[in-house]
Amino acid sequence: MHSSDAIIIRDLVKNYGDRRALDHLTLNIKRGEIFCLLGPNGGGKSTLFRILSTLMQPDHGEAEVAGHSVTRESAAVRAKIGVVFQAPSLDGKLTVRENLLCGGAMYGLRGKELEQRLFDAIGVIQLEERLNDRVETLSGGLQRRTEIAKCLLIRPEVLLLDEPSTGLDPAARLDLWAALENLRRDRGVTALCTTHLMEEAARADRVGIMNAGQLVALGTPTELTTALGGDVLSLSVRNGADQLAQRINQHHNIVAAVVEGEVRIEHPQAYELAARLAAQYADEITGIRVARPTLEDVFVARTGRLFGE
Repeated sequence: MHSSDAIIIRDLVKNYGDRRALDHLTLNIKRGEIFCLLGPNGGGKSTLFRILSTLMQPDHGEAEVAGHSVTRESAAVRAKIGVVFQAPSLDGKLTVRENLLCGGAMYGLRGKELEQRLFDAIGVIQLEERLNDRVETLSGGLQRRTEIAKCLLIRPEVLLLDEPSTGLDPAARLDLWAALENLRRDRGVTALCTTHLMEEAARADRVGIMNAGQLVALGTPTELTTALGGDVLSLSVRNGADQLAQRINQHHNIVAAVVEGEVRIEHPQAYELAARLAAQYADEITGIRVARPTLEDVFVARTGRLFGE
């Protein structure tokens, strides 16, 4: 049966001693989707990544990748996935071509078949002009693209990328995402990326926000930010943020919360409200910011705390 989902995660639990890294996580990722799992370090992203790439067994629940169980059919899963870890897996002294040939040999590819797949991979990733360059001379972005090209030798259905933009400058991140979008368009590849970078997650088709091993928000970036219901108003105060938030709640019949010592309000007329509050509480408010909602604001709204690495 050909499911419309490339990845199916059902009720996954993983414990490290007394700490629960995954807490009954359930999630489906569609075929051909670029999906970002966003969360701070310790939120459970890397644990899920290890389970999906068959490096770790869950304590409870099940996951399927490309139609195969990660626990019962791990070899079949590995034949369908390409994995890019945070740590580089390239030999800097070898050229791009030599790295790909070595990678292909590890997959059991040889001769004309390997050559054809190599040129297919570098064509999609647009590395043709760098084929004979030593990897250590390449920029971080080009090295990341070489890592992806190596994964493409087995023509995977699913790409798993753990913090793929780590150490990359903004231009290299854009290049990396362009390569992922080309893969989706030309090959129908599904990509699951873990990240703690808001701007990276905002480029995905859908985002799952994780905190303490649970999925606290799921949707397109626009759906998630629009659901907040307006702009975000942040008030810095001299002291007594809790008391000010309580008075605002009572007098204006709106929800004001305290996050890291600031009063935060989501409101469709945030600028008008800011002017009213500035006049009414002039002696208490020391600073006012109004901004369009971001995925970080979604995280704050769902968890009650600021996003941290």
